[in-house]
Amino acid sequence: MKKETEKYVRFVSRVFFGLYLLLLVYLMFFAEEWGRSMLEGDYRYNLMPFREIRRYLTYHSQIGPWRVFWNLGGNVIGFVPYGALLPAIRRKKMSFWKVALLSFELTLFIEISQLILRVGSCDVDDMILNTLGGCIGYGIYWMVFCKKRKEAL
Repeated sequence: MKKETEKYVRFVSRVFFGLYLLLLVYLMFFAEEWGRSMLEGDYRYNLMPFREIRRYLTYHSQIGPWRVFWNLGGNVIGFVPYGALLPAIRRKKMSFWKVALLSFELTLFIEISQLILRVGSCDVDDMILNTLGGCIGYGIYWMVFCKKRKEAL
């Protein structure tokens, strides 16, 4: 990729990354339609891995497929842009493991913040699903940019 094109891609990626982070903060802490209200005042948390994922999959007919998709799929899809844009905004190459770790760290920060602020619920399954989404996003980034570089050589 040419230097000018790389600079343009990095600039556009930074703009989208900033907008993405603003949207993420809104959805995680302020979107009342998703149960994000500081007025609730009680702690809701799950510290057992795969408990909520299993519950959603086991009781999908009672919960409803749309709600199952929004919870499980939404947690994965919500972090795909993070995993795709994070390496795109940097000049230096970023490894898969670095993106996975940063996805996990951001999710951990969000979940602990939700627990402390009593907004939404702190769920270890969200951490698993969000990290998976970040990894998928990195895979998309790699297929679009890194694969093209190798083909050009």
